[in-house]
Amino acid sequence: MADSRAAKSFRAMHDRSGLDGPLVIPNVWDAGSAGVFAEAGFAALATSSGAVAEALGYQDGGFTPADEMFAAIARIVRSVDVPVTADIEAGYGLSPQEIVERLLEAGAVGCNIEDSEPRTGEVKDAQEQADRLAEIRAAAGDRIVLNARVDTFVHGDKSVESAVRRARLYTEAGADVVYPILAPVDLLPDIARVVSRPVNAMCLPGGPQPAELHRLGAARVTFGTSLYRRAMAAVVGLAEEL
Repeated sequence: MADSRAAKSFRAMHDRSGLDGPLVIPNVWDAGSAGVFAEAGFAALATSSGAVAEALGYQDGGFTPADEMFAAIARIVRSVDVPVTADIEAGYGLSPQEIVERLLEAGAVGCNIEDSEPRTGEVKDAQEQADRLAEIRAAAGDRIVLNARVDTFVHGDKSVESAVRRARLYTEAGADVVYPILAPVDLLPDIARVVSRPVNAMCLPGGPQPAELHRLGAARVTFGTSLYRRAMAAVVGLAEEL
C-alpha cells in the first residue's frame, strides 16, 4: 500500500529546477510492459486508462468497470519497484473517499483525473471540478500526488484563458500537477508561466520530444496510449510475418 513517504518522494521528482530535462513517465498497460520500462531505468511509471481498457477488452472512455481497472493498477504496482501513478479517467462515479481508498489499496502514489465526461466529452463546470479535487485532497492528505487534467483543448474552447483559469482553480483545490492535455506546444509556455504547479505535457509521435517540451515549460512528460499503439503495431507486424 502506498504511503505519504512514497508520495513525497514522487512529488519531489517533479521539481526540475536546475535539471536539463523533465520527469519522463512512460504509460504502461500491464505487468509485462511495466517491467520492461522499469528495467530500462525509468524512475516512475503511469498507467494509461485507454491502453489498460483495450488490454482488458473494453472500449476507452470510461467503459472499464472500476473493479477491473483498479485490479489492473494493483497488478502493475506489484510488478515493479518504482512509483506508479494511475490514470483513473473521471473517477468511475466513485466518491472522493472511495477513489482515495482504492488508489491506496492498489498501491498507487498518484492519480490523473480528468475534468470532462469520457463518454460524452462534456467539460465539467470548473468550480464543481475544483470542489471535487478539494474533496479528494482532503481524503488523501499527502498520500496521493494529484494530477488534474484540463480538457479544454480537447472538448472546450481551446483558449489559454480557459486552461489557465481551470489550472488555477485546481491548484488552489490541492492539485500537485496540472495537465492541459493536447495543449498546442506554442501555447505551453503561456500556460506554464502563470501556473504555480508543475505542468504535465503529452509527448506525441512526430511531435516535440521530452527535452523540447521541458524547454517549453513542461516539468513532466507522459505518452497517453501512444506506447501501447506502437507495441501493438509491432504485434501486427509479427502476425503478418507469421
